[in-house]
Amino acid sequence: MVRDVIDVPKALAAAQAKANGEAGRAFVAALPGLAAEFLERWELRVDGAPMHGVSALVLPVTAADGTRAVLKLQLLDEETEGEPVALRIWAGERAVRLLRHDEPTGALLLERLDAARMLSSVPDPHEGVLVIARLLAGLTAVAAPPGMRSLGDIAAEMLERTPWALARVPDPPTRRLIADCAAALREVADDPGDRLLHWDLHDENVLAADRAPWLAIDPKPLAGDPGFELWPALANRFDAADVRWRFDAMTEVLSLDRPRAHAWTLARLLQNTLWTIEDGDGPDEQSLEIAHRLNPHGGHP
Repeated sequence: MVRDVIDVPKALAAAQAKANGEAGRAFVAALPGLAAEFLERWELRVDGAPMHGVSALVLPVTAADGTRAVLKLQLLDEETEGEPVALRIWAGERAVRLLRHDEPTGALLLERLDAARMLSSVPDPHEGVLVIARLLAGLTAVAAPPGMRSLGDIAAEMLERTPWALARVPDPPTRRLIADCAAALREVADDPGDRLLHWDLHDENVLAADRAPWLAIDPKPLAGDPGFELWPALANRFDAADVRWRFDAMTEVLSLDRPRAHAWTLARLLQNTLWTIEDGDGPDEQSLEIAHRLNPHGGHP
């Protein structure tokens, strides 16, 4: 039986247990049966080793008509539920193509890209930044549909949590930098934007394909301002001395208003720092360094 040959990677099981507790463990326990169900229902044959990220099991498969695809199974939450909606809107333009979707479980059948050729393998980090910027320019050109998770709501939640987080940062310069990020967010929070955002376009979420040099995968969609998209490319293969070049290059390619992009980038860094403080790990040092490099003396870049 199929359920006997699907081995859930231990790293995925550990990541789910850490991130989602009992719900994550239950999801992992159900994965072999869920995989078996969709392999049978959609007439798919596994033809490669299971792959995974932090939250999804991905099985290379071949359909009955010979189409090579991947079956993606993931825990439904507020980040993943918008993925099929966004992929349908993008319809294969600069993003992986959605072939089938089961709404109750969130199971996705996606076109097969080249998992062995991630953008992270490109030797020149500058080339990688420009690839991401060009993909984002196309992806964010369309408006988000009604009902999409809103950056405005996320911004309000971040500002509400900031005083609690600042009280847990003993270092005055760090506390001041985090407060500066929150102040920048307050300047733009009333106008959060309406574009369809990917939100997580780092260089391991960009794969090569036969039909296009590079395509985006694994969106965590938002309705918002494209300036909120820049952080992953600033952090990929992190080089503190390169932060300003990357910011300038991306804002130019995306034709963004620089002060707004600056404010939304600091908002993204505030988000990362809030998460790490809530996890009990203290402020995220890399995010703080990016914030400092973008804005060492306060004000707009």
